[in-house]
Amino acid sequence: MNVAVVRLGVGNTASVMFALERLGARAVLTDDPARVAEAERVILPGVGAAAHAMRLLAAKQLAPVLRAFARPLLGICLGQQLLFESSDEGDAEALGLIPGRVKRLPASASAPTPHMGWTRVEPVRENALLEGVGARDYAYFVHSFVCPESDATIATASYGARFPAMVAVGNAFGCQFHPERSGAAGARILRNFLSLPC
Repeated sequence: MNVAVVRLGVGNTASVMFALERLGARAVLTDDPARVAEAERVILPGVGAAAHAMRLLAAKQLAPVLRAFARPLLGICLGQQLLFESSDEGDAEALGLIPGRVKRLPASASAPTPHMGWTRVEPVRENALLEGVGARDYAYFVHSFVCPESDATIATASYGARFPAMVAVGNAFGCQFHPERSGAAGARILRNFLSLPC
């Protein structure tokens, strides 16, 4: 299994790499467009701001590679948000693999932002990425922005309001949470991703 984890210089890539190693995947952390393009699977992790991340992807000539990638692609946290067309965070143009614009998560006294901690993930439609994941499973979130509800949504979570926790369109998949830090449920999701047909 040849997995490329995109290196942007932001995000908790070490825990992603450790999680993949525990699952027996052969993963490489890289910002080389050729290595990313040739990978069997690509993971786009991210922590930070959308506009800054997109500038890094453009500077490293990775944005067109990710847009053209035809095998399984998984965005994690900010990586999921970058799969969409645009984001209010820095008024960023994103990768455009999934229609819609990312918005700020509404804050309140009972649900301040960022949303940080364990929250239940509730599947809303069947998808291979969710095999073995149930409505009682929790995942670890850290975010202030959320993706729009759409036909791409395969699981939701609630924090002040309901939002897409996981998305899937074609070969593009996303987790708003950090599967690499989400215990057995997160490991199952990563294992499912590694098992997707190329």
